[in-house]
Amino acid sequence: MALVATGVAASSFQPTAYATTRAPLSTIQPSLASIFAAQATAVPSSPTSDVKGAAFDRIVQIWLENQDYESCFNDTNMEWIASHGILLTNYFAVTHPSQPNYAAAVGGDTFGMDHDEFERLPANISTVVDLLDTKGISWGEYQEHQPYAGFQGMNFSNQDNYEDDYVRKHNPLVLFDSVANNASRVQQIKNFTSFYDDLKAEKLPQWSFLTPNMTNDAHDTNITFSAKWTRSFVEPLLANPYFMKNTLLIVTFDENEVYTTDNRVFTVLLGGAIPKSLHGTVDAMYYNLYSTLSTVSVNWDLPSLGRWDCDANVLQLVANKTGYANTNISVDGLYFNETYPGATGNFKHTPGFWPAPNTQAKCASGRGVLQGVVDVWGNTTGTYNYTNVYPYNEVAGIVTGGKPVKGLYSIISYDKVSWHQMRELCLRNPICPFNHDSVDSA
Repeated sequence: MALVATGVAASSFQPTAYATTRAPLSTIQPSLASIFAAQATAVPSSPTSDVKGAAFDRIVQIWLENQDYESCFNDTNMEWIASHGILLTNYFAVTHPSQPNYAAAVGGDTFGMDHDEFERLPANISTVVDLLDTKGISWGEYQEHQPYAGFQGMNFSNQDNYEDDYVRKHNPLVLFDSVANNASRVQQIKNFTSFYDDLKAEKLPQWSFLTPNMTNDAHDTNITFSAKWTRSFVEPLLANPYFMKNTLLIVTFDENEVYTTDNRVFTVLLGGAIPKSLHGTVDAMYYNLYSTLSTVSVNWDLPSLGRWDCDANVLQLVANKTGYANTNISVDGLYFNETYPGATGNFKHTPGFWPAPNTQAKCASGRGVLQGVVDVWGNTTGTYNYTNVYPYNEVAGIVTGGKPVKGLYSIISYDKVSWHQMRELCLRNPICPFNHDSVDSA
């Protein structure tokens, strides 16, 4: 897969037409026998490092699934979690459904992705891994019930009841060929058994991303079940001196449940990097999931990907330590519930359209853009206004500023619908933004 727009200053280019269909990518799904065989031989990799950061030395993200902010806020176990850290009251996901949010969290862009089907992003698209590697900062992923380190299949079912357990769409780094096609990197995508092994051996990486299985993350259950599980997982970590030492733990959700409302998600900052004096407090600054990328860059003085991570607001505990000035905006009218066109889109598939990053910007850390990104794209100011504090909204047609508005695939008429209700709408409507077979799997 090659980028067709490399080296082109594409700041004024906007796609004007979408393809009606997109040929599906070949899905990787090993047989059960080959999975069991690989389990016996796959060796996870657990590199370590000790690079000091401005406000934290380790960041751990736990992503849960598809719950509205209010539902989480009213749950007693989520209330307990919030009481041990800082609740972010204006933290947003960036689109629907799940997979593009996961991709954006490590790649700085959705690249037009608007679906949960099998996807691969070209090897010359950089991720947070490339940023961390510039200073030798260790990283890893932990995916609950992934069958073995480096598994790239679409899913792995619970072998007792054959329910979905591990799913590829909730595994951000495996979506990028720059990681998946690298033999050493892909072995750092491990399961929760490896997490506990690394925790016991005191070999956790400095950057990690954890995804619970489809039961524990609330996807196939509800907030009551998931919050109880999350507390049971987090509480021992908060009592572990090794884990806690200058660690920033982020508990968040990939997206909200009701797609017609603003895509604000319940997010709590915990860990030893949070002073006890701030436990039980709130931070009302506007953030989105790109803020974790900008925060990592500013904390460790790293370059940017030149995408929406460039000038996304930095978590205030890091901004306070580094003197970074956030932009506090009104969140009224901010929805972030629709993806703009791109080569990875199904509903808005635009063949060959890969948005160019801004390779000229200084970005949040002041270190500019990763040299590898500059080498691929050349000298460009970017397809979108990547120095804006919030992403471009395709429905509003705003690139340089203003306020995004509600999008929501206007070809379907409804007043209030959840993701799980979307499936029934799509089955009755031949013009649906999602594949009929996959709309219930966000």
